[in-house]
Amino acid sequence: MLALARFKRKLTQVLTAIVTNGYLPGFLKGDIYRGNLKRFCVPGLNCYSCPGALGSCPIGSLQAVIGSAKYQISFYVLGAIALIGTLLGRFVCGWLCPFGLIQEFIHKIPSKKFKISSKNPVKYSKYLILLVFVIILPMFVVNILGMGDPFFCKYICPAGTLEAGIPLVIMNPSLRQAIGFIFSWKVFLLLLTITASIFIARPFCRFICPLGAIYGLFNPISLYKLEVNSDVCIKCNKCTNTCPISIETYKTPNSPECIRCGECIGACPTKAISSSFGLKESEGLDVKEMEMK
Repeated sequence: MLALARFKRKLTQVLTAIVTNGYLPGFLKGDIYRGNLKRFCVPGLNCYSCPGALGSCPIGSLQAVIGSAKYQISFYVLGAIALIGTLLGRFVCGWLCPFGLIQEFIHKIPSKKFKISSKNPVKYSKYLILLVFVIILPMFVVNILGMGDPFFCKYICPAGTLEAGIPLVIMNPSLRQAIGFIFSWKVFLLLLTITASIFIARPFCRFICPLGAIYGLFNPISLYKLEVNSDVCIKCNKCTNTCPISIETYKTPNSPECIRCGECIGACPTKAISSSFGLKESEGLDVKEMEMK
């Protein structure tokens, strides 16, 4: 059943958020974890400075060192992102990203919903943000030690504001006294993202997230992929209508915009859409459960 498959995905998202933010003393003390696990990146966008974060954010790690002399760290981060992208593509976005989960919960608030086509050129804005704030600025705007600032984290990332900035400011009086324009600006961007999420499905993921932009480039070649049986497909557009990103799945099942949520698999009346990993095909969660009905 589609409802059960949706529950499984939501449960995976919630458990991932709990595990990646499992440092409870951080929430009690208003501090961040600085242990050995912080040497490793989590798959999704999860702020390094979140009081509960046990791992590092791949985008935060990448931009913080991309312009430095510590190339081995940069290569490790690039390698980790490339490995995850090659294996899963944007499956990470649909199943393993805490901020994606938050946007989905917000989108459940009753309101008029707006569908924005996956062909809308605004989708390219996340690639511009990736190029400018994650690569160019950290690479060329550096301090006397040759280190670039994490410009995306510092000036844009609403996930960092929600997961780290606001909790740390609330729990640390000294930080409250240091609040300035940048923090206010980022709170404004967060409120803008939250508001947009009420009316539009996952706007941050679609138009802003540089990590999603990177993983999206791997979608056509990742081991996890969607496949459409053209002999069975009746081009009814039910996959497109149910897709939160409005992708024409029957035409481009491995679009860079696809977050691999699996909604299209359950919606297909002829079971033409399936998922596969590597060389071994599977029917997909939804299809198997629909066959058991």
